[in-house]
Amino acid sequence: MANPVQFISQVRAEVGKITWPTRREVVTTTIMVFIMATLASIFFFLVDLAIKTGLSGVIHFVGS
Repeated sequence: MANPVQFISQVRAEVGKITWPTRREVVTTTIMVFIMATLASIFFFLVDLAIKTGLSGVIHFVGS
């Protein structure tokens, strides 16, 4: 196990290797996440509506 000074030195070296995203990349990916979340919510809403309608039809048909 490395001593604390050596550990901190290694951590600083690793942090120096990080490539941070640009502001434009962050904005672009954030917008993409919002678009994909919206599309997923619309998809699941439509699937839920189809299942609800189908089950209501089956229950109405069987109940008659």
